[in-house]
Amino acid sequence: MFVDIRPDTLNIDEALVEAAVTPRTRAIMPVHYAGVPAEMDALDVVARRHGLSVIEDAAQALGSTYRGRNAGALGSLAAFSFHETKNIISGEGGCLAINDPSLIERAEIIREKGTNRKRFFRGEVDKYTWVDIGSSFLPGELIASFLYGQLEAAEAIRADRRRSWDAYDLAFRSWHNRGVRTPAVPAHCEDNAHLYYLVLPSAEQRAALIAACKADGIMTPFHYVPLHDSPAGRRLGRACGELAVTEDLAARLVRLPLFPCMGDALSRVIERVETHLDRLL
Repeated sequence: MFVDIRPDTLNIDEALVEAAVTPRTRAIMPVHYAGVPAEMDALDVVARRHGLSVIEDAAQALGSTYRGRNAGALGSLAAFSFHETKNIISGEGGCLAINDPSLIERAEIIREKGTNRKRFFRGEVDKYTWVDIGSSFLPGELIASFLYGQLEAAEAIRADRRRSWDAYDLAFRSWHNRGVRTPAVPAHCEDNAHLYYLVLPSAEQRAALIAACKADGIMTPFHYVPLHDSPAGRRLGRACGELAVTEDLAARLVRLPLFPCMGDALSRVIERVETHLDRLL
């Protein structure tokens, strides 16, 4: 069951969640969009009231915090991504953080192709065998080694991204009075500078900005097609009420390039985007 998002952080609107709970609901799954954690305290209240788990989609939020607690440590389970577009990368791959000890054994089995191989390695059984569903989720040694190096440099990578994020924010907050919105980060959250976006006044202006930047050799993609409006979402999902905020912002949001060691590219992106905004607005 999909619910709408908040217009400020673009995270799940916690005020709409309880109305979406049905007898079939098993978990609440907030997405920490752009590395800004969702309002987890309010979601936890709803989860406890209805006996639900909270599973964090923390794919973009490695290193972010909510009220001083790390994203990924706020629900029973949390998923991180190491896709090439994330802060810490291994090309592909991810991480499952397990905060509920009762879920560890089954997670091990699923990870080990449906076998209890981990228990065998620990000497808890004298042989291992197929006991449940599973697949091959183990990373290869080269990928694991590359990822380990990234993790060792995580603080330096985040500091570098923060400098770029702050430079964007300094430049584009001045465009608020011309109808351009920039990311909102609540005071009780610390984001990880995963991405920087602009929300333009109209979908037409968004499309024009993307085209103009592309002509400059600058890729400024929009983000996602909303899940409820995707082919699989329409076939398999349901929405609780109108998702008007989601649909509106998805049509007007554009992402700016943000990657480590941007150097002179950062000032060029700012200059070209401001030039195009001045013409479009």
